[in-house]
Amino acid sequence: EVQLVESGGGLVQPGGSLRVSCEANRPTYSRGFVGWFRQAPGKEREGVATIKRDDGNTSYADSVKGRFAITQDISKNTVYLQMNSLKPEDTAMYYCAATGFYRVVTDNLDPDEYTYWGQGTQVTVSS
Repeated sequence: EVQLVESGGGLVQPGGSLRVSCEANRPTYSRGFVGWFRQAPGKEREGVATIKRDDGNTSYADSVKGRFAITQDISKNTVYLQMNSLKPEDTAMYYCAATGFYRVVTDNLDPDEYTYWGQGTQVTVSS
């Protein structure tokens, strides 16, 4: 069983930066993905950024391209999301998720592709 724990959320002013972390209790599927998703009140959960564990390939939602960066430290079973130039519309609960073992993923930004989820960390962008 993979357990994920997010940390690093908080309150930041518009234009500011924040880094959130996701630590797993064990290595995730080597050919799978780890992703960051977010959900604002009254809205559906959406994919923000994903990274493929074996080759480090990344994907981003259009709304965050050029502002957010996802990276991983495999030795620490940890994935990071660096968020720059934050906007009020980035305010949401941010969740980390990992795909299941041996799952063949067709859309790595689709939350339904992910099996393991963390509890989330709140990010609020406000002056």
